[in-house]
Amino acid sequence: MSKTLPNGFLWGNSVSSMQTEGAWNEGGKGMSVYDIREPSEFASDWKVATDSYHRYQEDFDLMQDLGMNCYRFQISWSRVCPQGDGEFNDEGIAFYDRFIDDLLARGIEPMICLYHFDMPLALAEQYNGFADRRVQDAFVRYGKKMIDCFGSRVKYWLTFNEQNIYHMPGAFQVGGYLQGEKTLRELYQIQHHVMMAHVLLTHYLHATQPGKLMGGMLAHQLVYPATCKPRDVFCATQYDEFLNQNLLRVYAGQGYSPEVLAVVEREGFRDIYRDEDLAEIARVKNDFMAFSYYASKTLDSDAIAPGTPVNYFLQQGDKANPYLEATEWGWQIDPLGFRAIITRYYNDWRLPVFPIENGIGVIEEWDGVNPIEDDYRIAYHRDHIQAMQDAIFEDGAQVLGYLGWGLIDILSSQGDMRKRYGVVYVNRENHDLKDLKRVPKKSYRWLQQLIRSNGRDM
Repeated sequence: MSKTLPNGFLWGNSVSSMQTEGAWNEGGKGMSVYDIREPSEFASDWKVATDSYHRYQEDFDLMQDLGMNCYRFQISWSRVCPQGDGEFNDEGIAFYDRFIDDLLARGIEPMICLYHFDMPLALAEQYNGFADRRVQDAFVRYGKKMIDCFGSRVKYWLTFNEQNIYHMPGAFQVGGYLQGEKTLRELYQIQHHVMMAHVLLTHYLHATQPGKLMGGMLAHQLVYPATCKPRDVFCATQYDEFLNQNLLRVYAGQGYSPEVLAVVEREGFRDIYRDEDLAEIARVKNDFMAFSYYASKTLDSDAIAPGTPVNYFLQQGDKANPYLEATEWGWQIDPLGFRAIITRYYNDWRLPVFPIENGIGVIEEWDGVNPIEDDYRIAYHRDHIQAMQDAIFEDGAQVLGYLGWGLIDILSSQGDMRKRYGVVYVNRENHDLKDLKRVPKKSYRWLQQLIRSNGRDM
């Protein structure tokens, strides 16, 4: 049964700048790697997105009407520092000044994420992104500037969206890597440089902005063994250690996983992990554990070739779970997995837990008149919020809030506007911008009622 959540519980929305802002060549913004991506049949370009650069106040009014009191957004690195390093852009900084003030004026707590995959193009072209330590240094300089500018008004901070992606094959796409052989060594370089940037900025926030909170964030990889066969179980456990626990251990003050460091030594990567780096990592501790969660996965060890690095297991061994329903995108809906993650985080680390992305992407069409009847979205969020409440009230977890992903429709992570997550429809398609009108769906009123009751009225 649903219960009323504590006063101060944070209900809100998460987005990234390249999926929302548009205005790719306005306000002194520099180019990012997304600005040169070509559209395709099922992917828009990124030049307009949902035009929140010009329309964000309309979106904030909708969030306020919903009762949301938290908004996690990303600062566009190339909007405030056009080349990624060098001169800062006063016009870009002034935009986020107004943006934050307009949130606070509506009683909405801002949460800043400093990086969500949109590497400044100049750094990607010159250094191949986070594969080069100089990009780590440039990011730290940028992050310190943002903390200096906004730290007095912003309580909640994240460095990287879904930081464990930088230890997966997807690291090359999201880390600004433009050319090369995508070697395992380079993957470990990207992972470590990103972690060092996170660690150094965590230290800086704590030193300069007492009382402000830095979180570590994963795209949590909840992976079940396909069977009870010992090798299935062992491979799923290894994958969890490399892609989840390794980062969580750092966030909680334990340093890198011994199992991961054993691979570093065996592969000859130890020179990447400088002694002074490990000393900085040893003294870091985050203030909360954040994660995104949409679906669980299942791992079949028979499909994994001998000698495959753990980081690549899921590429080979991903298998459909016959006990779960899936979306049209093949993402398997698993609310109990959501509860399991929250409960384990708090059991293991004793730090407040904050699920900051959760939602269901569905192809939807609006008839131009009637609200979209998205009962499937109501069911998805209801079941996941109930699972979160079970983790709180039955399992004893401490949870700061619940942020849905893209609760006003945005481009998907692949640029596909067909994949809609919102309780508000945005009237555009991949290659037809239409009028970008915001139209509440049926789920909007349901979520409004839920938030007003602070989780009691499902």
